[in-house]
Amino acid sequence: MSPPDTDRLYPAHLATMMARTDRALAAGRFSALIAAAGTAPMQFLDDQPYPFKVSPHFKAWVPLTHAPGSYVVYRPGSRPQLIFLQPEDYWHKPPSLPDAAWLKAFDVTVIREPEAARAHFPQRGAYLGPTDGTVDWPDLAVNPPAVVDILHYARAVKTDYEIACLRHASRAAARGHRAAAQAFESGASEYATHLAYLAASDHQEQDLPYPNIIAQNEGAAVLHYTELRHAPAIPRRSMLIDAGAQYRGYGADVTRTHAAEPGVFSDLIVAMDALQQRLCTRVRPGVPYPDIQLEAHRAIAELLHSAGIIRCSPEAAVETGLSAVFFPHGVGHLLGLQVHDVGGFMASEQGGTIARPPGHPYLRLTRVLEAGVVVTIEPGMYFIELLLAAARSDGRGRDIDWATVDVLKPCGGIRVEDDVVALDSGPENLTRAAFAATA
Repeated sequence: MSPPDTDRLYPAHLATMMARTDRALAAGRFSALIAAAGTAPMQFLDDQPYPFKVSPHFKAWVPLTHAPGSYVVYRPGSRPQLIFLQPEDYWHKPPSLPDAAWLKAFDVTVIREPEAARAHFPQRGAYLGPTDGTVDWPDLAVNPPAVVDILHYARAVKTDYEIACLRHASRAAARGHRAAAQAFESGASEYATHLAYLAASDHQEQDLPYPNIIAQNEGAAVLHYTELRHAPAIPRRSMLIDAGAQYRGYGADVTRTHAAEPGVFSDLIVAMDALQQRLCTRVRPGVPYPDIQLEAHRAIAELLHSAGIIRCSPEAAVETGLSAVFFPHGVGHLLGLQVHDVGGFMASEQGGTIARPPGHPYLRLTRVLEAGVVVTIEPGMYFIELLLAAARSDGRGRDIDWATVDVLKPCGGIRVEDDVVALDSGPENLTRAAFAATA
């Protein structure tokens, strides 16, 4: 059964979706929208499909994440239609319609064969979603930019229903992170920690919003480390876990770093956590997100200097790019139906691009924050041999205390990440609230 807050808030969300789509279809001069759930592609030379991942255009309308071959069809001025593929199959269990309050807002058509959906598609419709080579109807426009741009730009601003879904996802992630921390403290391997996370968050592996990053010791220097070694790290020094959860298709994205023993690395984690919480207070309407990126670099440079990792001033570290040796990625991104949600660089709903600040090629968001926008804030500090070697060769290494780096390098790196909503009343930190609620 769905929590009462999401049931209560869903009708207003659906009304918002319809209003946005009315405007997008009018801009593109289309009669209707067809949002496809998509299908799972087959593995090469095999009869097994890859795990199914539902299209965000489909799950923006309906909280169905396991309905391959289904569609939402919406004609302005009419009730939306759910075309639900339920094959007659005794080899696999067909998907079933939920007994849910939200379904009452839809006209539901059950089909048994994928090809039967075509009879329900209006002419002059805008088809949104993956095509996988099967969309060949000449009277449909596939992912037309005039429609997609408006919907992608608007998607950054979450409805109250979407924020409620993100709260539930955050609580599941917090439960998983607590279990993972306990597993690490008990000496578990990366893989065993992963299993503990799945059990506590009540997720199957294919339902995670992204593959879990669980890195012990030097593995934490790999930003997207997914090796999940079966043998525990010996000696056990550190663990970085970047792991999320989802609820009704909305994903949480949370990172924590743990030290096995008190010491210099443990102290750096505490300092990074405090730095990160200060950055979270900047998530407010009217703030250009690149300003938070630049502030993160200044703060991390100050931490590098105070920890004795660099000798030059923090200002010089930022100016020369030395801070990027230790913090090479962006401070965060949009979050919602996708972990790296779309529209982060859009200048307006008509498209266009807001450029990244010079020297920050991996920043994923350049827009000015609005009320209802949800972002991650994830500063970090890493000891990556590839980047350290570059600093040695280009002269920046003269400002690095290599003895201190040698002490910290076996711990890999640190990242702290929360999901935060920009609200007129101030930032709402979904992650910290979730950890408090699951304590």
